[in-house]
Formats: sequence, structure tokens, C-alpha cells
Amino acid sequence: MTHKQKAEAGLLTAAMERCAADEGVQPEFIRSAMAAGAIVIPGNPLRRTRPVAIGDGVSIKVNANIGSSPVIPEGGFADGGDALIEAEILKLEAAVSAGADAVMDLSLGPRQAEIRKAVLARSPVIVGTVPIYQTAFELARSGRDLSSLTLDDFLSAVERQARDGVDFMTIHAGVNRTAMEAYSSQGRSLDIVSRGGSMLAAIMRATGRESPLYEGFDEILKVLARYDVTLSLGDGMRPGATADATDRAQLSELIVLGELADRARSRGVQVMIEGPGHVPLDAVTENVRIAKRLCGGAPLYVLGPLVTDIAGGHDHVAGAIGGAVAAMSGANFLCYVTPAEHLCLPDLADVREGVIASRIAAHAADLALRNPRAARLELEMARARKTLDWDAQFRLYLDSETPARRRAQSGIGGGKECTMCGEFCAIKRMNEPL
Repeated sequence: MTHKQKAEAGLLTAAMERCAADEGVQPEFIRSAMAAGAIVIPGNPLRRTRPVAIGDGVSIKVNANIGSSPVIPEGGFADGGDALIEAEILKLEAAVSAGADAVMDLSLGPRQAEIRKAVLARSPVIVGTVPIYQTAFELARSGRDLSSLTLDDFLSAVERQARDGVDFMTIHAGVNRTAMEAYSSQGRSLDIVSRGGSMLAAIMRATGRESPLYEGFDEILKVLARYDVTLSLGDGMRPGATADATDRAQLSELIVLGELADRARSRGVQVMIEGPGHVPLDAVTENVRIAKRLCGGAPLYVLGPLVTDIAGGHDHVAGAIGGAVAAMSGANFLCYVTPAEHLCLPDLADVREGVIASRIAAHAADLALRNPRAARLELEMARARKTLDWDAQFRLYLDSETPARRRAQSGIGGGKECTMCGEFCAIKRMNEPL
């Protein structure tokens, strides 16, 4: 039985009980929500990690994308060496240290299998992948054109990654001919920006045939069920520009994703839905509600969403703004955006900044949704500020390192106040006896 099938059978597992304790809810709440498909607990039985619940009624979770590039700054293939693998392990450690609940290895290049195995061996959190990246790269290395990709090629990559212990996989099975027709009929300011989505679009354009991932979806589900891997249905037609938000292509794919989600659940496969890309702030809530309605309340996994296209170098801020509104409106899993988004491969500092920005967004949404733990942390911070207890404040901040460093650099020494107001500190004044 898969984890979902156990939930449907009324069985409580250790992972459900652990998640319930972490969330401050009853185990039966987790089980029943899993059975209904409103909560997932990704976890490949071949690799044990601390379980994490993603979905309605639990705290908002944060994912960090890491992974190598197929090119180095000078150009060409980055065959690299052990240093290439270690660089991704350092990103993993930075993400986990900053508080990420999950990581996705999006590596491309000749060392991607080694990087994935190293990340899986070292990660204390759940790990996701996008199998079509490995499939496409292996085709290129063997001299085959992308258009020759077959379902068997893809299934081979999925099974190998499942055997390695991957916990959840993004699969762009909703990018089919119907979605492509909707995309072509309306047109876009900016074309397909999803890497996986563009690969499948290229295959369909070259062959004139249906996507092998859509045609072979039931075979994909068999592999995922065999290894109890959670499915994340990728948003290959997501808009990459706010001007294209909520267009025919996006909604056409979303309708298909809802149908595929039903098929996954019927096979005992846990499923999440990805979306919605670049979306103006006033349309974020609408997009979340549409996705939830069309996909049967499945957990929603959002990249950002980015609420403006002109925040280059600061896209983590644009993503956090969108993420807070999306999570408050019903999204459950925030994929971070780093300052390097749209510019280059993120470095360690970018990874940390991205995680912290998304955690701020997640906490702000949890607070708005009246999450008891979020409210308790806010009250504890108010008390620590009232007493000018700096050590307590540093422990409570989502990022403890930066505040501690900034205060140490301020030159205030052992004083209770800070250099903003000094002796005229309002909190200090109000603490003085009358």
C-alpha cells in the first residue's frame, strides 16, 4: 500500500503522527486530509527523512531549488569534478540552515546523477527532481534529437531517480496538444518559460504527435506508486510575464492537471499542483482559487508567484510579496525565488536570501490564517522587545544571523538600546518607573 492508500484505509502511520505533533493538530486530521488529497507527506520509503505535511490546515512550507548548470561562465559543458558536487552540497546546507522544508535538485549536465545521489545522501529534508531534465540531457549526450524522446526513455529516468530515493517529482504531463492549441490561438507577450514545458512543446511541434508524458501518464503513475513517490504536476504553460497571466494556455493546462490529479489519486499516488508563474498582485488570489477548484483541493505549490517582471536582482522580494498573498489565499508550498532569478545560477548568498524571503512570506500568511504557532512567536517577540532582551529577539527572528551581526557592527556595545534612538529609545523610556 502507498502512504495515501493507508490513509484511505483509516491507518495512522508514524509519519502522520509526527506531522500532527509538529503542526499541533490531531493525527486523525492529517490522516483524513491525506485520504481526501488535501495534504501530502512526500517521503520515499527507500530514504528516511523527517516527514513534513504540505496542504490545507497546516503551516506553509518552503522549498529551495539547487542544482548545477550545464555551462560554466566561459561556456561549454561543465564536466567539473568533485568541486562541482561539493558546490551543490554547500547550497543544500545553506538552504537547510536557513530553514527550508524541502529542496529540489534541478541539475543539468554530465554530473547530474552524481549530484542527485550526493544530495539525497546528505539531505535531512525531502528532495524533489524534474526527471525530464535527465532524460533530455542523456538524449543530447547520446547524439539523439529531443524529438526522438519516447515514453520508455522518460520512464527509465523516473525509475532510476525513484530507486535513488527521490521523494517528489515534477512531471509536466499537462503540456499536451490541447494546451498548445490554446497557446497558439491566443499568443503571448513572452513564450513558454518553463524548461520542461518548452521541451515537450518542442517534441510536439517536431513530431506533430501528442506528448509522450500525457499519452503515457498511467504508466508513469505505476512507477510512482511502486516507489511511493509524490507527484508534483508541473505548470509547463505558466506565464513568464504578468501581461500573460491567466491566459488560455495556462487555464487549458490547469484543467488537464485537475483531470490528471484525479487519476493519480485513484492510483494511490499523492499529488500536488504547480502554478501560477508571473501574476499581477490583484490576480494572485483569483489564480489560487481557480487552481484549487479545478484540481480538487490538491496542495498548491507556487514559484513566487512573481508580481512584477522588472525586479531583476531583487526577484526574491517580488516573489515573497506574491508568495504571502498566494499562501494567505490557499497556496500551501512556496518555492523560493532568489536574487539571481532570470540572471544567473544562484550562489550560496542567493540561496540563503531566497529561503529567508520565502519563510517571511510563509510566516506572514500563517499569521493571517491564524496559525497558533505563528501567533505565539509574534507574542514572544513583542515581549522580548518590551524587555529589550536582544538574545531572545535573535532566537525568534526567522534569520538570526543577520540581526545579530548588524547589532554587533553598530558599535552600541552592551547598551540595551540601539543606534536608531540611543538614549531616546521609546521602549526604554516606557520601561522606566514613574
